[in-house]
Amino acid sequence: MTNPISDIEKADVILVAGSNTTETHPVISSAIKRAVKFGGTKLIVADPRRIELKKHAHLSLSPNPGSDIAWINGMIRVILEEGLEDAAYIKERTEGIDALREAVAPYTPEHVEELTGIPAEQLIQAALVYAGVEKGSILYCMGITQHTTGTDNVKALANLSMVCGNVGIEGGGVNPLRGQNNVQGACDMGGLPDVYPGYRKVHEEPHALSMEKAWGVSGLSRTPGLTATEMVDAAIKGGLKALYVIGENPLVSEADLNHAEKAFHNLDFLVVQDIFLTETAQAADVVLPALCFAEKDGTFTNTERRVQRVRNAVEGPEGVPTDWEVTCEVARRMGVDMSYPSAEAIFDELASVTPAFGGLSYERLDGEGIPWPCPTADHPGTPRLHVESFAKGKGTFFPVAFTPAAETPDADYPLVLTTGRVLYHYHTGTMTRKSDGLNQQVGECFVEMNREDAREKNLAHGDMATLFSRRGKIKARVNISGRMEQGTVFLPFHFAEAAANRLTNAKLDPVSKIPEFKVCAVTVEKA
Repeated sequence: MTNPISDIEKADVILVAGSNTTETHPVISSAIKRAVKFGGTKLIVADPRRIELKKHAHLSLSPNPGSDIAWINGMIRVILEEGLEDAAYIKERTEGIDALREAVAPYTPEHVEELTGIPAEQLIQAALVYAGVEKGSILYCMGITQHTTGTDNVKALANLSMVCGNVGIEGGGVNPLRGQNNVQGACDMGGLPDVYPGYRKVHEEPHALSMEKAWGVSGLSRTPGLTATEMVDAAIKGGLKALYVIGENPLVSEADLNHAEKAFHNLDFLVVQDIFLTETAQAADVVLPALCFAEKDGTFTNTERRVQRVRNAVEGPEGVPTDWEVTCEVARRMGVDMSYPSAEAIFDELASVTPAFGGLSYERLDGEGIPWPCPTADHPGTPRLHVESFAKGKGTFFPVAFTPAAETPDADYPLVLTTGRVLYHYHTGTMTRKSDGLNQQVGECFVEMNREDAREKNLAHGDMATLFSRRGKIKARVNISGRMEQGTVFLPFHFAEAAANRLTNAKLDPVSKIPEFKVCAVTVEKA
């Protein structure tokens, strides 16, 4: 997030795009609702479903799945046409406005209505509301990123924010809501195939040289590794022979799951390190132990970039080493002397080699945590990014054009499937589905459908239905719901026995390499 969570309640307008916030980020949704109820903040919600947060919205948009660039560009066009842009901010702090103006010109409200299904008057109203106040915050989640155009979707939102001067101010910003605990921290620590800690690119010589010096080695590769989705394809083709999976359950969470299963079966060796015997662990040659969150000592970094101390509240099972001790022991047996006296020593090394974390230490993190960048020991941390200037100087507008999803409905597969979470379960259900109370709330997979779509397929509420895509099929309980627009169905992805990802499309965003989980074509029949 460019801004802290506390800034949500300081915004004059909040645009929530592609986020079912009340079910996926309930704490942050409470901040949004407080801002609306007590702070007079205006709320715009853009989501294909009639999610609960829309009940609190001043304006609700229901774009067709996969059409986000069109309506965002349309809002920008209206703002520029009406002269509501922040001209001083654009002149002083940005570059490329003329190219953006040219790029959004075709996105008239009428054309956007054709592409997205959003009525032209609604689009105009949304643009006027967002641009008509001083401070606008944009919140988005995987409904924006999990597309073949996910990177361009984010660029479009950044363009919208900068046009109105909302980046680098209190109550503003472009704020992604992270999907899993400490996923921000994992990325910060270099848990990506193309960066060292602090997002320093492995192919950039100064970064590689600094790490070689710090570690006392030479010849570190300048070539980025594979993303998780690329590993699946590499395993299918035989180029990847072994895989070590830590705290992840890809045999439920990967797109086009039938394809992923073939890839895993093609491996010579699979290691899984986890707290439960997940579906992926059941396929492993070796299963290693792990500690849960309450048994760890270390740091987590939350969605607002705040690095926080974590202390074990309970002791782990007897004989189970900490996660980092397992990693070090594996490294030692492979011939690398990786030894540390404590988790704190690992953090100190991280701070010593990563400028953005140079001022962080366990002692300083003893309070409420510190948001990075924090380059020196006397630096207070950075709750808001880009306040005085952007990291590169001026912020650049990146014009993007609407392109359809990789797979659209046709006569054989006439419905659009989108996927997501429900309040009572988390990700692949590794932990939540072991709770009787949560299973009583939602105990099986369901397909949420519009009444007209269900009637056309002769389906009643509570029936069992079979969903087919070009990649697979599953069975799910029919839930006829007023939340769905006609032509679109929704599946939660928590249920291994009815895995939504047997249906989803593994086509990737060319930059982020994230699959298009949120749009694929399906048909539904009575089981």
